[in-house]
Amino acid sequence: MYIFVPKFNIGNMYTVDNYNFKGKRVLIRVDFNVPMDKDLNITDDTRIVTAVPTIRKILSEGASVVVMTHLGRPKGKFVESMSVNNILPRLEELFGQKVQFAPDCIGDEAEKFSNEMKPGEILVLENLRFHKEELDGDEEFAGKLSQLGDAYVMNAFGTAHRAHASTSTIAKFFPYDKMFGYLV
Repeated sequence: MYIFVPKFNIGNMYTVDNYNFKGKRVLIRVDFNVPMDKDLNITDDTRIVTAVPTIRKILSEGASVVVMTHLGRPKGKFVESMSVNNILPRLEELFGQKVQFAPDCIGDEAEKFSNEMKPGEILVLENLRFHKEELDGDEEFAGKLSQLGDAYVMNAFGTAHRAHASTSTIAKFFPYDKMFGYLV
């Protein structure tokens, strides 16, 4: 009898239910790639709503949350209609609080926003796919993203099959502080 054993080593992987988030900045990869109409109104918020329980769980334990996502296929270039900034009003409505926004997902400004977060706060990073390195699974890009958090949560079921920087490569930067969210 042959038993298939995958070569994927998850190391010390946890779920959000067995990790202590107190005082941590938690970098969470979600899939907020929601459909929008020509006026940039969200027409189906299911992908956002289904991520809320994981984010609430993390916040409830005294952490701050840094949200990474993509919107559309901008091919490594800034496209205003694909800015994650367009979904902030819905996030603020769902969480009943102000959500901060970093106009890039890496760099000094993103690091400043992340480093100044207090427990219970949410920061959303600009569209990951505005950087070609995201799609390439670039290790240097993943390393820059990893600087924005103390722990990593993979909660993007819709993109889990892609070997992108924020879904796969980044995990190596969190050998003991990586876990799955409720959607994965």
